[in-house]
Amino acid sequence: MAHEVETYPTIEARIGLIARQIGNTPLLPIRYLHANPKVKIYAKAEWSQLSGSVKARAAFNIIRQAVAQGHLHENKTLLDATSGNTGIAYATIARELGISVALCLPENASIERKQILESLGVNIIYTSKFGGTDEAQEVAKELAEKYPERYFYAGQYTNDNNWKAHYYGTAEEILKRQPDLNYFVAGLGTTGTFVGTSRRLKEVNPDIQVVALQPDFALHGLEGWKHLETAIVPQIYDASVADRHLEISTPRAYELIKLLYEKEGLLVSPSSAANIAGALQLANEITEGTIVTVLPDNADKYSEVIKKIL
Repeated sequence: MAHEVETYPTIEARIGLIARQIGNTPLLPIRYLHANPKVKIYAKAEWSQLSGSVKARAAFNIIRQAVAQGHLHENKTLLDATSGNTGIAYATIARELGISVALCLPENASIERKQILESLGVNIIYTSKFGGTDEAQEVAKELAEKYPERYFYAGQYTNDNNWKAHYYGTAEEILKRQPDLNYFVAGLGTTGTFVGTSRRLKEVNPDIQVVALQPDFALHGLEGWKHLETAIVPQIYDASVADRHLEISTPRAYELIKLLYEKEGLLVSPSSAANIAGALQLANEITEGTIVTVLPDNADKYSEVIKKIL
């Protein structure tokens, strides 16, 4: 009797196919928001990959390593806390692998994010809008501890595969495209983008200055960002990495959403605009140099905010 031909590729083969859709995002010049021609600003358009945000990198690396180590498979559910983008990345990738996803999500997450997660078949466990992602993390941990046979707890805030995705991916892409950069600027949320990228950049060239951005106070409108003085500091965060810190206000980020659209033709999220705010603040302090930052996502998931601004 002839052997049956395998109809569907193995989970490892599917991971290989997904890998082709992660990373390698374009580095865009920001030309018209500052006047000094000796200062160059570039930003990575992170929505140009699977699931439409920078979180695809960390989510994919977390899933890939968990599958390789036998911690995650078709009979176990991936569980984590999220404000939206990481959850969308988990769900998009996991659906391709036949893995179910459960997410603890603050109830004030944007309508677009909720709708996307629902359309991807996610089991959403809503948590209080007052507790934010900190409370969502606690709820997710409790569930994982109570039902270890049911869940793989991804733990994006504690999982080293988060920052390693940027150490081996984002940083190397930046160095390949802009090897003469002088500054790297990025906001702090789970902190994986900043920590992983900065670590690798500093290893290659210790003279590169890395600048961490935070909201200027606890009650802010920069979804995904953390005010570390008043929030639970992610375990993967390394305070020794940053050369300096800058604070960004929500009004300034919202102002730049409009300016980026009008002058650069880019329609971006509040967190992306906030990264540009940090880059511009730095640009105004120096006489020459090249600054690189990231645009975590575009405006697709923020229609209510964008309507009020434009």
